[in-house]
Amino acid sequence: MDQHTIDNPALRSGYMPKSRLAVSLLFLMNGFVTGSWAPKIPEFKDKLGIGESVLGLLILTFGIGSLVLMPIAGGFIARLGSQKVVKVTAIILSPLLLLLTLVPNVWVAVGAMFLLGGFVGAMDVAMNANAVEVEKSMRRAIMSSCHAYWSLGGLIGSAIGGVFIAHFGVLPHAVFITIVCLAMLAIAWPMILHDQPHPDTAKEKLRLPMTPLPWLIGLVALFSMVPEGTVLDWGALYLRNELGASVALSGFGFAAFSATMAIMRFAGDHVRDRFGGVRTLRVCTVTALVGLVLAGIAPNAPVAILGFALAGIGISNMVPIAFSAAGNMPGLAPGIGLSVATFMGYSGMLFAPSLIGFVAEHTGFAIIFTCVPVLFIVVLLLSHHAVHADQNRGH
Repeated sequence: MDQHTIDNPALRSGYMPKSRLAVSLLFLMNGFVTGSWAPKIPEFKDKLGIGESVLGLLILTFGIGSLVLMPIAGGFIARLGSQKVVKVTAIILSPLLLLLTLVPNVWVAVGAMFLLGGFVGAMDVAMNANAVEVEKSMRRAIMSSCHAYWSLGGLIGSAIGGVFIAHFGVLPHAVFITIVCLAMLAIAWPMILHDQPHPDTAKEKLRLPMTPLPWLIGLVALFSMVPEGTVLDWGALYLRNELGASVALSGFGFAAFSATMAIMRFAGDHVRDRFGGVRTLRVCTVTALVGLVLAGIAPNAPVAILGFALAGIGISNMVPIAFSAAGNMPGLAPGIGLSVATFMGYSGMLFAPSLIGFVAEHTGFAIIFTCVPVLFIVVLLLSHHAVHADQNRGH
């Protein structure tokens, strides 16, 4: 294949080949599991008879599981290719919310949370790696839309979760999630792109970069994902306990957040092409800041849900821009920069909410949602580094 063919956008492959449909379904499934967890949290807390601080520790276990298994998944991807790893992790992930529903006590819940976090994270790494390979095969940017499918899955899972639990109960809900996940995986299975292993990159990823740039972009990812994790883990509890929302309504906080995030992520590639990474990141950050402050000072649940929806619009493209910038830094292999940004970003999403649980037990969640947006000011100060996200436009 000659260079002209690679660089000519007119000769890119079609919009939705089977490999793209498959990886989109994988993102949808992962988001569906994550979104389905959000409305289960209040019932999970009540069943085990625990407070916010113990629940925070369990969420911390979720984060530890994810950060332990993510680099392990990365090593297996280098040795076996993303196709095999994403298939195995997706199979194991499918019944884990059912397992979590059946735990008899806190100690078994610790193990179940570790596994859930671990395989959500491991599958996340594998499906992102597969998406990169699909991008290369299509010669077309698809990452924002893949993350849009994740948000869409989160929207579907959280929106129907509260209603399903209220009408049918916790266990039927968990069985339903498992069946839906296995159905999505069955459809995607034969179409998942087969990629070649890269054993030479396994050693490369172990060396951390000594230059500050990847760490600064990692900080952008970190401070973009802390608020996302806060809404996921604590939004339903905030709506229910402090704003008097019903079981069904409490799931709509994350649902509204996921809905607006999904819509904006589907448009993300086009918006960035039009306005550039830096300007897009700045507008998104200010929008997210306003949305979360509105949620924090809301007098009732509908206003808070509106705030979460606005925050979703803002946060939608902050993380994809950070990841794109990390993968296109000059003089640095894409895998190294991306691994730093991914690790830092997911650390924030997974660990910060557990700390927030301890603080919220003494302060309440309203003050939390009002103060967390301070992190966005740091993102604004570092936003000029998003210029690197535009390095691969047109290729």
